[in-house]
Amino acid sequence: MSAAATAARQRKSSPQPRATYQDVLDAPPHRVAEIVDGVLHTNPRPAMPHARASSSLGVKIGGPFDHDAGGPGGWWIIDEPELHLGEDILVPDLAGWRRERMPVYPDAAYCTLAPDWVCEILSPSTRKLDLHGKRPVYA
Repeated sequence: MSAAATAARQRKSSPQPRATYQDVLDAPPHRVAEIVDGVLHTNPRPAMPHARASSSLGVKIGGPFDHDAGGPGGWWIIDEPELHLGEDILVPDLAGWRRERMPVYPDAAYCTLAPDWVCEILSPSTRKLDLHGKRPVYA
């Protein structure tokens, strides 16, 4: 076996270092950085149709659930919160917490309390990560 083939084989078999929060902080500011199962994923900011869908859902859901506008209230509904769930760092499109579980709105850059509800708008560029990488973490 050639030296190049041996080196390539070793690269494939040697474990990659797990991504850290510093990797998220070092990501370009125009990208959404997440860590799922130790792997850093960066994606472009959502395109306009995606952003509009997420914003529209936030308004529809936020009114009755977060702002008590003709609904049950009792929730915090947040657009694109940064979640630190164990070693995973996720940024869902929308997330919600029952106020009985999170009585005080956090004054922090991220939240470590798992949300009670999550919404991911499925875009072609993030669909696989949302369904197969992030969904098991949310469950």
